[in-house]
Amino acid sequence: MSTISRKAIKGIALSAASALVLAGCAAAPEDEESAEGTDSGTSEETETETVDYKACMVSDEGGFDDASFNEEAFNGLQRAESELGIETAEVESNTGATLTEYSSAIDSLVGEGCDMVFGVGFALATAVRDAALANPDTDFALIDSSLSNDDFSPLSLENVKPIQYDTAEAAFLAGYLAAATTETGTLATYGGQLFPTVTIFMDGFKQGVEYYNAENGTEVEVLGATGDDQASWSNTGDFSDIAKGKNLSEQFIDQGADIILPVAGPVGQGTGQASLDSEGVKLIGVDSDWYNLEAHEEYKQNILTSIEKKMSDAVFNVIQSGVDGTFTGGDENQYVGNLANGGVRISPEHEVAYPDGIQAELDALTDQIISGELVVNSLYKN
Repeated sequence: MSTISRKAIKGIALSAASALVLAGCAAAPEDEESAEGTDSGTSEETETETVDYKACMVSDEGGFDDASFNEEAFNGLQRAESELGIETAEVESNTGATLTEYSSAIDSLVGEGCDMVFGVGFALATAVRDAALANPDTDFALIDSSLSNDDFSPLSLENVKPIQYDTAEAAFLAGYLAAATTETGTLATYGGQLFPTVTIFMDGFKQGVEYYNAENGTEVEVLGATGDDQASWSNTGDFSDIAKGKNLSEQFIDQGADIILPVAGPVGQGTGQASLDSEGVKLIGVDSDWYNLEAHEEYKQNILTSIEKKMSDAVFNVIQSGVDGTFTGGDENQYVGNLANGGVRISPEHEVAYPDGIQAELDALTDQIISGELVVNSLYKN
């Protein structure tokens, strides 16, 4: 297989996939459903030309097999390796990782000659910023955050692309669906820790329930997100302790909740476990379609839907732009995934049957949100 030099390939469009430059109004990434379990009956293999380009990634806590946030992003890196013929490297962060540890991981990847380094999660924002300032010839991408100075004033760097998500839009649909599905009139939600990228799920979910109530004259309540003070909303304090998720979910169930939205990475598996012990209890996944992930296999029959952030698509497309020499950084070129560009969505109906007519209502609400007729308040619209 031939090798193309890193500098020579700038501006060349590869046949492996067409470039999609991500921006705030980017076109919808293609939705690629998992092909697992299919068999075409042939074993043809297409050889991918090796490209002299290296894309790398540092996870947040939970690692790349967290069946949620980190894993969804990592899937995009693996897809780029397979389809684009690039080299990859990754570093998993430990639970409770410090800025020093994040910085060391990123610096090690830069030292390995990575052309592009992804930081997965806002916790890596400072480490990405410092590495980008020190290495202006290396491209960086930061998932779920933009950059700021030490005084929290905004910072835009041409070699850093923020990748963010208006998750509230999809969470609104999940809240509306949950309100239409509940048999007890009580729902619940909680976070791992109450960061903005967590509470945006909870807030959008709550808005969807409130809208359902207003439209249908019901009084469905949401435990765990009472009042407007998000700092007081329910959380487990981390994204790792599954037992905490089960314990908190059991408390919600004791209060009558029959559908629970955990926004807590692997901790959410505790909610799935709790659903097995209480007939009729359902849950809503986050980041990926939990129904299709092995980690959630035991209780997948209780998953109502999932609020998806299509991070794998964004990661792949940003790497594609780097390979093609069309990478653009800076806040003016940030990507914000929303319903309009396919960056967020709720998963399709699986084993849990939706109430009659609800899918048509969800489709209509989606159209109204995309058109601007219905505004879901979020980090991007407040």
